[in-house]
Amino acid sequence: MYLVTGGAGFIGSNLVAALAARGEEVMVVDRLGTDDKWRNLAKHTIAGLLPPEELEDFWAAEPPVTAVLHMGAISATTETDGDLVAATNLTLPLWLWSACAGRQVPFIYASSAATYGDGAQGFEDDASPAALARLRPLNLYGWSKLAFDRRVAQMLARGAPRPPQWAGLRFFNVYGPNEAHKGRMASVLFHKYRQVMGGEPATLFRSDREGIADGQQMRDFVHVDDCVAVMLWLLENPQVSGLFNVGSGRARSFLDLIRAMFAALGRAPEIRFIDMPADLRGKYQYFTEAPLDRLRAAGFNAQTTPLEDGVRRTVQDFLMAEDPYR
Repeated sequence: MYLVTGGAGFIGSNLVAALAARGEEVMVVDRLGTDDKWRNLAKHTIAGLLPPEELEDFWAAEPPVTAVLHMGAISATTETDGDLVAATNLTLPLWLWSACAGRQVPFIYASSAATYGDGAQGFEDDASPAALARLRPLNLYGWSKLAFDRRVAQMLARGAPRPPQWAGLRFFNVYGPNEAHKGRMASVLFHKYRQVMGGEPATLFRSDREGIADGQQMRDFVHVDDCVAVMLWLLENPQVSGLFNVGSGRARSFLDLIRAMFAALGRAPEIRFIDMPADLRGKYQYFTEAPLDRLRAAGFNAQTTPLEDGVRRTVQDFLMAEDPYR
């Protein structure tokens, strides 16, 4: 049985879909709330749905868990409740690490490219305590993910008990199916598609940095299928542990993304630039790109999805479909 926290969420539900397609038993740890988040799981057979507050009692019963894949988090970069974020993004994964170490269960968890802050220290997935100490995230979410990475590095350096396999995955800008529940935190592609289908032009933030034109802010956009492929590969290679970037390996502009979306729709681009919201000023990354050297050196050799292909598949196979869920 695989235990997937955040299994009804965006990346988590795509992972659950892949495991279920293989015939694996999957226990989902998540809350569904009152919206349509349940639709992310509706097409797949799962072993059960476990509320996070019941996780410790479930674990105490010693179920036959093959691996824990911890995708659950408070992922809103605008969240300001520090206690909530710390409890969810630091305390819970620390408990899971200890639990997996105690029962010798592999542990794969979602870190984030938000740990790199504005990128001034680069984007190298160096798991050493010194390298991690140099990073300066721009928001509470990024800090919480880095705080866990740093604690893992400290425990490893001190020879503390560890899971037999562990991997922290620094996901960059992920897009793909099953994002409808995320609200403001859904990908730019999802929001711009909704905007255009509502009869409006696609809006992008104006640049407030000298030398960077409007729409030329750049991100490493990675299709969710590529993220799932990395996790499945790790499960098949239990000798591999470490902190790894998960991206496409190539930064592309927001204009590139939106033009790819219009191409998938078969329409000429209609784009309007707007001012950046006040709560994002000073906290907005202008460039991210994932070096994949460590992941490649560990043996992962699958090719990442080109932006135009990934956008076309997402738009045509899911967003435009009568049933847009995987």
